[in-house]
Amino acid sequence: MIKQDLNELEERSIFIMREAKSRFKSVAALWSMGKDSTTMLALARKAFLGKVPFPVIHIDNSIDFPETYAFREYLAKKWKLDLIVVKSEIKPEMSGFACCGANKTAALKRLMKERGFDALIVSIRRDEHGIRGKERVISPRDRNFKWDYKNQPAELWDDYSSSRDSKGHVRVHPLLDWNELNIWQYIKREKIPINSLYYSRNGYRYRSLGCTHCTSPVKSDAKTIDGIMRELETTDTEERGGRDQDKEREYVMQKLRALGYL
Repeated sequence: MIKQDLNELEERSIFIMREAKSRFKSVAALWSMGKDSTTMLALARKAFLGKVPFPVIHIDNSIDFPETYAFREYLAKKWKLDLIVVKSEIKPEMSGFACCGANKTAALKRLMKERGFDALIVSIRRDEHGIRGKERVISPRDRNFKWDYKNQPAELWDDYSSSRDSKGHVRVHPLLDWNELNIWQYIKREKIPINSLYYSRNGYRYRSLGCTHCTSPVKSDAKTIDGIMRELETTDTEERGGRDQDKEREYVMQKLRALGYL
């Protein structure tokens, strides 16, 4: 993995979140209780004097891991988060994954309409999946949540100005330039609380977290952050190899992203 300076990544992410908070009228963040979105919230706390100053949304399909729910309650209380839990339905949809596909997006659409959020801060990274590599830091969505990945605004010299549908919203991606190793380095440096499922139990751990229906553990003896980082320096396994929906053919993932998939 390419080595990057953590201080530079931190500074850029903080700048992006401060810009989003000042530029848009009603901002919220998506939180899955995974390592990336938890790191994103830790960065928000650093950016805004120890507090996350916008609502934090969990789209809940009711079949996340027990450890994930326990971690949600623990950290929401510890960090005094303004947590919004939105229930999503589990029913057939185009990707074939009723638990964590377009159904979560439908639940988010309902919430966005009710609360009038015009910007969502999301913790995706370019290195996670080829389709996510096409994203911009500020990514406009239209009123139907659609993403026109072929016609995105240029982002030059940290100028993230963009035009958008007056009834649409933007996705803000402060971690876009980070990689998986950066995340773990930052978690260690900042002593960020993390879901226990990332650590090895009986020779397996979760490298990327979804729900109980579509996430599988990987073989690993890494029981500490140092162990995880050593593992990442030698592995040739993809980070999201245990996430079933990410194994779909690329055009399906691209279509889901274009339709607003999380």
